[in-house]
Amino acid sequence: MNFAHICFRMRKSQPTIFKKVIRGYMSFPLRRLILCGLIAALTVCVFSILTACGHNAGLIEAENKDSRLSDVQNNQDENGFITLSSEIMECESGLSAVRFDGDYAFDRFLEQGGADTDQDVFRFISQSLISESADIQMQAEGFGCSTISIQNTDGGYLFGRNFDWQNCDALITASYPKDGYASISTVNLGFIRQGAGLASSMLSDEILTIAALYAPLDGMNEKGLCVSVNMIQDNADIQQDTEKTDITTTTAIRLMLDQAATTEEAIELLKQYDLHASMNYMIHFAIADASGKSVAVEYVDNEMVVTDTPVLTNFYLANGEKQGIGTSQSHERFDILDAAVTEHASMSVAEVKDVLDRVSKDNFDEFESTEWSVIFNQSEHTATYYHREDYENAYAFKIEK
Repeated sequence: MNFAHICFRMRKSQPTIFKKVIRGYMSFPLRRLILCGLIAALTVCVFSILTACGHNAGLIEAENKDSRLSDVQNNQDENGFITLSSEIMECESGLSAVRFDGDYAFDRFLEQGGADTDQDVFRFISQSLISESADIQMQAEGFGCSTISIQNTDGGYLFGRNFDWQNCDALITASYPKDGYASISTVNLGFIRQGAGLASSMLSDEILTIAALYAPLDGMNEKGLCVSVNMIQDNADIQQDTEKTDITTTTAIRLMLDQAATTEEAIELLKQYDLHASMNYMIHFAIADASGKSVAVEYVDNEMVVTDTPVLTNFYLANGEKQGIGTSQSHERFDILDAAVTEHASMSVAEVKDVLDRVSKDNFDEFESTEWSVIFNQSEHTATYYHREDYENAYAFKIEK
């Protein structure tokens, strides 16, 4: 009977005796050496497993990225513009795009009185436009933005926009309504929530697309009219209360994109409605048309004030006691953009991209990021997107007429 058999039999019958036998046969240094060897072997095993898991996760992410890139490339025309369908296409993680053709009942929404809260907007969507019940809500923390309007060196005008927030899922929506101008717009799906706080990823493509049409944060229509909403850090709110039809911040953007061809038309449209701030945030609009007419539309004590300006960030521009109220950083970004406009009578797309990069969030040591930058070419009706401050890779779209 060898040592192994002795150990096995004694271990089964007398564990304490087994330990004594082991100690008797092995010196302390030998026992320590074996223990260290076992620990080392276990460490190598765990490390190998974790490395394999990480390697596999990296391979999966790389494969997913390659698959998304392939989808984008397969949907580009000969000029590099991405063609869209009613199925949401993921351009890359956190950035998707979709197309909507037909009637999303915006005229009916306005005819039935509009809405003075985001919840009423989404209640209308649930009851009138989608085939399933969806308790959709809008929720957000503060966000920062920068916009610039400038003449294009190749002719016409360009409108650039940064949207600054924490990491979110952005959805680009090309819309071709039954009655209204075609447009391309962007929504932060992080603002859209289902009841009980469920993320937007729980919602179907149909619901997300419809919600995006009623919740745009910026966009351009086929006439070259561009609109962006920028937040102002202020305790004041916008709650106009007359006999006019009610609209929220995001439905005001939809209204202008659908129905206004020029900046003046957009201003006149807004005057016909009572505006109520979405998510109870003080905001102002940057509006610019294909002729280069660029303004900020602000609300002071619920009264609309229009200021000519090619640049807008996150503080009041209107003359009066509110002027300048906003974040100090937004003044820094404004000065950078304003200097660029002062120094250049015109810019190329590449130069606008560079100045948007200079005011993106990675320059200011904050937890937020610039989630998307977009440059709208107002004569060519194209939109070029850059995601999360990656200004080397662009996604280009063109509004079809």
